[in-house]
Amino acid sequence: MIDHVTLRVRDLAATREFYRAALAPLGYRIAYDTVHDGVGVLGFAFDAPDGGSNIDTWFVDHTEPVSGPTHLCWRAASRAAVDAFHAAAIATGGADNGAPGLRAHYHPDYYGAFVLDPDGNNVEAVCHDPATR
Repeated sequence: MIDHVTLRVRDLAATREFYRAALAPLGYRIAYDTVHDGVGVLGFAFDAPDGGSNIDTWFVDHTEPVSGPTHLCWRAASRAAVDAFHAAAIATGGADNGAPGLRAHYHPDYYGAFVLDPDGNNVEAVCHDPATR
């Protein structure tokens, strides 16, 4: 089980704006945004239905070498949330890397969307539920 992931980025301000918009439809919010030893640190958290919260996605500014390119995927509660993730990510400067849709070669209900973030990482939102849910 993964507890968290940290990526080193070139421009924390661009990263903040991109992920604030892209992850909002998935229920994420900025939960940590500060400077440690002269380095900006940004953390995104998802509020769980049980009331708990965990920062699982971290970004660190101007740390060399920059991470990536890599692939990150967040689980979405619905196909509509996948669509909203993709639209928000594109509107905030992300590059389309796979429009929302079924990827039946993964499994019959795999509904995902892919976008390249400001550092060239391939980021994805996925819903594994059938269309009727």
